[in-house]
Amino acid sequence: MSDLNAKLLAAHEDEDTDALISLYSEAASQAADIDTACFFLTHAYIFALERGDARATALRAQLVSHGRETAD
Repeated sequence: MSDLNAKLLAAHEDEDTDALISLYSEAASQAADIDTACFFLTHAYIFALERGDARATALRAQLVSHGRETAD
């Protein structure tokens, strides 16, 4: 995860929203527990919303499936 952490820091520094969405999603898939995974998914989701990225729909669905977002 340290390589992923370095990539996340670099993406933040570069304000690379596309990379942040991908990297936070990757971090979620590597998380050891659901709370940590949802923490990373939430970050990916927020960046996707801010960017108007189509991945927001799938990220939200994952959060809904884990009870972290409501299904409207």
